[in-house]
Amino acid sequence: KSRDVQNMTIFSPDVGGMKMANAYAEVLGCPLGFVAKRRTGASTVEAMNLVGEVEGREILMIDDMTETAGTLTAAAKILKERGAKKVSAIVSHCVLNETGKERLRQGILDELITTNTVNIDIGDLPIKKLSVAPLLGEAIRRTNTDSSISSLFQIKGF
Repeated sequence: KSRDVQNMTIFSPDVGGMKMANAYAEVLGCPLGFVAKRRTGASTVEAMNLVGEVEGREILMIDDMTETAGTLTAAAKILKERGAKKVSAIVSHCVLNETGKERLRQGILDELITTNTVNIDIGDLPIKKLSVAPLLGEAIRRTNTDSSISSLFQIKGF
């Protein structure tokens, strides 16, 4: 599915994810932003402030994984309060527990895009799973033909 990258801002839901978010922003040619957060517990996050273009824009947050969706939903809430049109997130590994599933059902985060590296029943959750099979298949093919696989995993700027 195509997205309006002309009206999109790539966000990191925390300062620690800026390098990966920046790589996505460079590849897509989108502005970059981040949410400064404060943790109030192991699974509770209070989003405090944000930097970046938000109002009227589609936001795509980038994170490595989620279990409770606390960081993502806290960031999505503040982004929507600041006028974001739509807030989606991409995570490589989705290992949602029941708390995370309930947070997604609240609808604060419009869509979560992940891979099928973790077997999770998405049921009625706003999750889109992408298969890693083509990537792994190509890695196997290259291994069997003594070709390099490192280029498969290189992202410009990361």
